[in-house]
Amino acid sequence: MEHEKDEELEQPVSPLGQYFNSSVICLHIIAVLEFQVPIHDLQVFALFKDVFLPISPRFSSIMVEDKNRKKQWRKVDVNLKDHIKVPKFSEGKTLEFYDKCFHGYLSTIAMEKLSQQKPLWEVHIVNYPTKNSQGNMIFKLHHALGDGYSLMGALLSCLQRADNPSLPLSFPCLKPTKSVTFKKSCWRKICWTMSSVFNTVSDFGWSVLKSSVMDDDESPIRSGDGGADFQPICISTMTFSMEHIKDIKSKLGVTVNDVVTGIVFYGTRLYMQEMDSKSNTSNSTALVLLNTRNIEGYQSIDDMLNTKKTKGPWGNRISFLHVPIPKLNKSRISNPLEFISHTHNIIKRKKQSLAVALTGKLLEIEGKFRGQEEVAKHLRRTITNSSTVITNLVGPVEKMSLANHPVKGLYFTLAGGAESLIISIMSYMGMLRVTLKTEKDFIDEQRLKSCMQSSFEIIFKAAMKISCETN
Repeated sequence: MEHEKDEELEQPVSPLGQYFNSSVICLHIIAVLEFQVPIHDLQVFALFKDVFLPISPRFSSIMVEDKNRKKQWRKVDVNLKDHIKVPKFSEGKTLEFYDKCFHGYLSTIAMEKLSQQKPLWEVHIVNYPTKNSQGNMIFKLHHALGDGYSLMGALLSCLQRADNPSLPLSFPCLKPTKSVTFKKSCWRKICWTMSSVFNTVSDFGWSVLKSSVMDDDESPIRSGDGGADFQPICISTMTFSMEHIKDIKSKLGVTVNDVVTGIVFYGTRLYMQEMDSKSNTSNSTALVLLNTRNIEGYQSIDDMLNTKKTKGPWGNRISFLHVPIPKLNKSRISNPLEFISHTHNIIKRKKQSLAVALTGKLLEIEGKFRGQEEVAKHLRRTITNSSTVITNLVGPVEKMSLANHPVKGLYFTLAGGAESLIISIMSYMGMLRVTLKTEKDFIDEQRLKSCMQSSFEIIFKAAMKISCETN
């Protein structure tokens, strides 16, 4: 049980932290480490006491209201036994049995709310082998503590390179989007400015409508009842080769993000077509979550917490972008690469817009005049009016280890939202892990996975065919 430390100064909870822990939204980040070896000998309590808790004061704080009804972080004593769970399954069973137990357990704890009477995190140590690992560690972290960048940075700070712990982990090169400049005519600059203004007005206006009165069509990925946060869920993953994705990128002259997004969109439409042919042309939108930090990669935890110097501060620094999922017409069925080309054009156009910045400003103004609960309702409508949520993070290039226990795989998802489908994407060791969080008994998880895998294979073969024809 935690005891309040009155001598500790209270820190205000950020606006986004309050939105994500309100009466209408309660979001969690679920991250899973898959280990290559058994983890029953891990000194878990010592690791979390000496390594995890010191990372951020948020891991030792609870959210309280002051006398003015403003939410603050208050430091408390942490009893690790209240936060570290070790489930027990039947002994002597098959790998398939434990795999089923693990996924059932993962889905169950993802749905449960964290107690507000203790710091908002839990870790579950699953000491049983599954099809993908010899043991699993599940991190359940409330989104009010920070966004994916912050919490993944905290998690990675506990890990080391498996081949040489003295060397830092490295990541794929990340380059922030640079402002567009033209060295040609003044007329071209004027045209670009006018286009940017038009796109900003159009995108911002559409985003406001999508968050208020305009909702997507009901479809095989959107039930439309607005209450999926109370329904059972399934969490499953699939893996794709980053090398193959880069091959597609090179052949088509687009970005890695364009390829990945195009594959996800095409796979989603294939699933919708299988389940209901009429949904080919339904109006469906993806809510893409964006990191608003202007940085090239993860910073150290010390740098994140140094508010005076950091470019990538701790906390919730995210916004969202509405991206229409291209419709599956006859042309795109026969030529799936057109699907990626169309997706590329949509994203390119969205980049030539300031709608994301204006959306963040709108939420800030709404919070000041209408209060945090009203903004939380606004965000909930934004989620429920869309068909899916897409989020992504970049992971290390090298294999990681935790206390000399090598990590075979790493993936994450969001839980607690009102959407029927969340697609989370993360790279690790040259592979791309796609995680699907689906509403159970509404979305056919296995068929959706099959369609995503078919999408990747179809697009890869089509890209390689173009290459052969060119040569």
